Amino acid sequence: MTTKLLHIDSAITGEASISRELTQRIVDHYAQAEPGIEIQYLDLAAQTPSHLSADSLGFRLAPDAPELSDMQRRENELTETLLQQFLNADIVVVGAPMYNFTIPSQLKAWIDRLAQAGRTFKYTENGAVGLAGGKRVIVASSRGGAYSTSEQGRALEHQESYLQTIFGFFGITGVQFVRAEGVNLGEEAKRGAMNKALGTITELTALAA
Repeated sequence: MTTKLLHIDSAITGEASISRELTQRIVDHYAQAEPGIEIQYLDLAAQTPSHLSADSLGFRLAPDAPELSDMQRRENELTETLLQQFLNADIVVVGAPMYNFTIPSQLKAWIDRLAQAGRTFKYTENGAVGLAGGKRVIVASSRGGAYSTSEQGRALEHQESYLQTIFGFFGITGVQFVRAEGVNLGEEAKRGAMNKALGTITELTALAA
């Protein structure tokens, strides 16, 4: 059966983006290891879903509900497309730069479309249970400063911790991170961060081979 990979970028900095470079490297490794792999690409900076509103929350109503407006039906269709794309993927590679201590709002808008009771999680008597397990999620995380090396830095970070939490809520355990941090702390720091991240990519993709 053909492996399906969903490649997602969210950085707004185009060719200058570290996370975009890293996601491409990850995807290239998979493509070389499995030439027949099916790859879908979603650039959330160019194709940003609208943020949640009264219209985009239409997916909480039945698709044929008479109270749905034309706008809600269109938003439902977009949500369903994004959700099916995610659910059908075996591997999800997410580019997630840190903006103001967290993820880009474009990436959050995409996640908000996926978080649906009965689709990616369900409520039970014992609490919420994820329904989207069985995938491999690799996050390319880029950061201008260094946050993983101190207690204060870790307290400020709501980027990787959020993604670990939300994907875990969907039932995806063991989210893996390729991290390049401190890239704005000088050329030497940037080179070191990139070399470390590229080494992590080689390790992760070798484990998947």
